[in-house]
Amino acid sequence: MKRAFVYKNKTENDGNLVAVEDTFKDFIESIASSFNLEAEKVKIYLKNGCEIHDTRVIRDDEKIYLSLDSENGVKSCEKSFESLHVSDTAENDSVADKGVVSDWITLNVGGKHFTTSRYTLLVKEPLSMLARMFADDNNVYLMNPSAKDKTGAYLIDRSPEYFEPILNYLRHGEVILDKCVNPRGVLEEAAFYGIDSMLPQLRQLIEESTSQSGRSQSLTRMDVIRLIMMTPTESELRFQGVNLAGADLNRLDLRHINFKYACLARCNLSGANLSHCCLERADLSHANLEGAQLLGVKALCANMEGALLKGCNMEDPAGSRAVMESVNLKGADLEGSNMAGVNLRVATLKNANLQNCDLRAAVLAGADLESCDLSGSDLHEANLRGANLKDAMFELMLTPLHMSQTIR
Repeated sequence: MKRAFVYKNKTENDGNLVAVEDTFKDFIESIASSFNLEAEKVKIYLKNGCEIHDTRVIRDDEKIYLSLDSENGVKSCEKSFESLHVSDTAENDSVADKGVVSDWITLNVGGKHFTTSRYTLLVKEPLSMLARMFADDNNVYLMNPSAKDKTGAYLIDRSPEYFEPILNYLRHGEVILDKCVNPRGVLEEAAFYGIDSMLPQLRQLIEESTSQSGRSQSLTRMDVIRLIMMTPTESELRFQGVNLAGADLNRLDLRHINFKYACLARCNLSGANLSHCCLERADLSHANLEGAQLLGVKALCANMEGALLKGCNMEDPAGSRAVMESVNLKGADLEGSNMAGVNLRVATLKNANLQNCDLRAAVLAGADLESCDLSGSDLHEANLRGANLKDAMFELMLTPLHMSQTIR
């Protein structure tokens, strides 16, 4: 068990040797009993004026001083917290001559000087290495004169780049890093100095930067227009795997562009011309394609879940079919679209709205049409063999379905 020398004031004329109890409350009660005082009014300070609130910051054989209410007749500690922020040049020079750490401390970290107050180093993280180094005038550096540079600054052989945000954190409690500072480096230094309260914030910053680096930045409408204008008409424009999520591309002429594997989620493509585009395995979930031209489009295995495709035109007078085989149109709205001849083999259209659609000669073999609304649609010569028609609605059909259209 640790012990501490407890004095009524800094004259150290009246003191007791007290065992440092595990809890702060028990320790205060032990001091009060030793000096025959009321525990509720007992305050304890280090020699530098810092008030103690935790027994863990007390070292073995520490000198501790009392400060009580004036009615108890005990002299208060001569040095208060306010003195931590007062700079007196003559006094500091005198203290430095005696080899005592002043209330303003200069650190030489990796060749760069940092000046701060003892209060900053002690209060935020009282159990850190920095707090222990400068907790009182008997710190470890005084035992090794070579630990100071020629200006009297205390030498620390660590990175100054990562130390600066740590010192600022001790000042104001927020982790603020410049763009050029790697949070991983600051994390390592904070762990070295024992600044434990800083570690969770740094880990969160690292996770956020990692997740952002894994995602490409989305292109804007102007980026797309600029690339279209720069590409010769005889050349193929490729946006394979490009992130266009949320971009506003309405009413643009995007014919023959390769969007294979591109991310177009929540993209505004209303009124755009996507004829003969390659949308294979592209992500168009919840995109707006209302009134878009999709003649001869190739959308094999594309994800169009929840997309808005009302009034789209997929019928090519030249005869080329739109290929949307295995496409995911779950919950999509295709009301009033011209889908004559479209290939939707084994597509997912569960809960989709296909009211008043033109599906003449469309291939829906093996498609999932569960709970799909096909009311008022034209399914003349459409291939529905093997399709899942559970709970599908066929009200007001323009032409009746024939058995041959649905038999496997």
